[in-house]
Amino acid sequence: MPIHSDSYKFLDNPVWHALQTVHKNFSLGTDEICRYRPGTLQILGCENPGKVDLNDLRQWIMEGEKLFMVGDLAAPAPGWTISRKLDCMQMVCESEENLIQEYTEEILPLMEDDRSEMLELINLVQPGYFHEDTPLLGSYFGIRKDNKLVAMAGERLRMTGFSEISAVVTHPSHTGKKYAQMLVSHVAKKIMNEHAVPFLHFVSTNARAGKVYELLGFEERKIITFWELIVEKR
Repeated sequence: MPIHSDSYKFLDNPVWHALQTVHKNFSLGTDEICRYRPGTLQILGCENPGKVDLNDLRQWIMEGEKLFMVGDLAAPAPGWTISRKLDCMQMVCESEENLIQEYTEEILPLMEDDRSEMLELINLVQPGYFHEDTPLLGSYFGIRKDNKLVAMAGERLRMTGFSEISAVVTHPSHTGKKYAQMLVSHVAKKIMNEHAVPFLHFVSTNARAGKVYELLGFEERKIITFWELIVEKR
């Protein structure tokens, strides 16, 4: 199936489709615009960005809050400011062929008792994207050394037929050991076993990450923009 096939159209507007399907229980908003419940993800989606009014979401947002919008940007609205624009590469994986099949480290499921360590690790490496209840969105796995969590990866945006691999981080003292490749392979195989397609995003300037994912069999689909919006006081 070509990665530019119409079968992948959901991935052009992944937040909206996630909140309308698998993650519907995490959705707050209206029939046209919604957001993830605070504490899970600071991110919103809408069915038709060109026609929606961002302020229809106001009652579910705190003043000064930062929210990401993925894909097409909604029309300007009073009280909303673009604070950052991140162009990200979206990749998908259709086959297990290039995924790591045998691990040199034990891959452990991460549970509720692991949340504080997960937050500590990811906020050390990628601060601001992972929150206390983010682990509720999917399955997360990690590698431990000396009983300390040193690498992790899991699922973020999930919708019918697709699941995003995210929170791929390794402690700076443990890089270069293929921990991330093993974890991404493990999560991708788990997603495929559930008859869904794994996909992921990374900042498009991060060529090193792109090469790693290519080695695992991920293919580039498109550049998709993450817009960080600040909601100002009225």
